[in-house]
Amino acid sequence: MKSMLLVLAAAGSMVMAGAANAQAGADLAKAKGCLGCHAVAEKKVGPAMKDVAAKYKDNKDAEATLTAKLKDGKGHMKVAASDAELKTLVQWSLAAK
Repeated sequence: MKSMLLVLAAAGSMVMAGAANAQAGADLAKAKGCLGCHAVAEKKVGPAMKDVAAKYKDNKDAEATLTAKLKDGKGHMKVAASDAELKTLVQWSLAAK
């Protein structure tokens, strides 16, 4: 019984952490101007985040590839953000549904 409670508590923590990370990613995307060209569900100037996630779904190098594009400005405008912020933005984009 005690181990079942620990498992449920751990699962609940992961769900809450995932929701917090999703909100942090959305807030950061807004603050960095990403949402001026991208939306989560529909194409604007750039592709929808859900389309980016679908494109890179099975690509094991997706996070590194997208981070490099944002950091170096190759194939995408350069984003003025720290490495940690870029990681948050890319993970949020790849998790879009």
